Amino acid sequence: MRFSLLSLLPALALLAACSQTTTKEQTTKTETMADTASKVAATVPRPATPADRVAATEELKKATPFSDTASVQNVAAYLAGLPPKAETPLAALAAQPVWQAFAKDQDKSWAKYRATHTDRMNKWATTELDSVRQATTTLFYPFSGPDFLNAYTLFPTASTYVMFGLEPVGSVPSRENLANPAILPAVKKSLWSVLNFSFFRTNDMAIDLKSVNLDGAVPLIMLFAARTGNHVQSVRPVQLDAQGQLHEVTDTTRAANSKAIPGAELKLQAADGSEKTIYYFSADLSDWKLTTKDAPLKYVRTLGPLTTYVKSATYLMHKSYFSKVRNLVLERSNYLLQDDSGIAMKYFPKHNWQFTYYGTYKRPINLFAKQYQPELTTAYHDTLRRARPLPFGTGYNWRQTDSNLLLAKRRTLIGQ
Repeated sequence: MRFSLLSLLPALALLAACSQTTTKEQTTKTETMADTASKVAATVPRPATPADRVAATEELKKATPFSDTASVQNVAAYLAGLPPKAETPLAALAAQPVWQAFAKDQDKSWAKYRATHTDRMNKWATTELDSVRQATTTLFYPFSGPDFLNAYTLFPTASTYVMFGLEPVGSVPSRENLANPAILPAVKKSLWSVLNFSFFRTNDMAIDLKSVNLDGAVPLIMLFAARTGNHVQSVRPVQLDAQGQLHEVTDTTRAANSKAIPGAELKLQAADGSEKTIYYFSADLSDWKLTTKDAPLKYVRTLGPLTTYVKSATYLMHKSYFSKVRNLVLERSNYLLQDDSGIAMKYFPKHNWQFTYYGTYKRPINLFAKQYQPELTTAYHDTLRRARPLPFGTGYNWRQTDSNLLLAKRRTLIGQ
């Protein structure tokens, strides 16, 4: 996250870009992530907002400045529309009418999201993912962007979350950015699609947030951490070297042709007192990129048995030129929870896995029509092993009545 939040949030899996490859097949089939994100954005209606909305007042511009952003939890709370700690510089900004209106609006939006998603997801996962949660120490979330929201909601007991996306890493917003009167409407607009459709409109967010110099994933991860009841204790830049070793660095700027992978480490404390660590890395996971920059593969292989979560991933692992990350997931995961945009059924060695189907499988949205899987249709119409209910919407077919999830469990679990 080049320490600003521009692309802040991949369409949750839109985040992964189809990189150009050297093979003839890849050359003809690969598209850039920007192309995919643009197409997906066109499939979702835009929020109705006044064209002339002015998000700030001169009073806010003149608000008491603060000297630093050392209290990262205060920053996370401010961005999330939650009260910062009293008698701090951010508390002075939060006393302004513009922030008060923003906080009220966010409370309303998040209350609706909890009722339609979070509460239902928690109740469902408590039963359906109980044993998976107990076995999950590390959650691997490729093509995640900054979507800590869904990862934590479904797997709140994990101690480590490893997330990969194309979005820049980003940093804790500076005092100048937080005092910018345009930041609040930009954050509000960028959250609109995820709170209404469960995935991010990457292109829109890039445009909305560029104007306030928030062009990375870190600020949004902080926001999601705060809204899920976590206390953000620290944020620091890290990177993976060419051998996949994790190092702390001073910033996430990469030298040209460097094989290092930039990232950020966020330390959290959950409401129950448990410690959490989030790692977000900005990396292209296509085969073409991993051939010369395979640090992500080397790093993930050091993490021990994984639970993997995949959602709204633009069907990248259906394609031949995402075989390396697909094989990594199949080799190192004991459990895999995904919607149909994850790994195509044809790639699972059936003798190694058992499957539980949830919700309803319909044809993918028109943008991804070629990724239809007859095998899933057959599985979802099996009258002897009926699919189980899914009480919330998720993925590109975001309506509850149209959504699906698949839980794949390895028949013989791998050990440390």
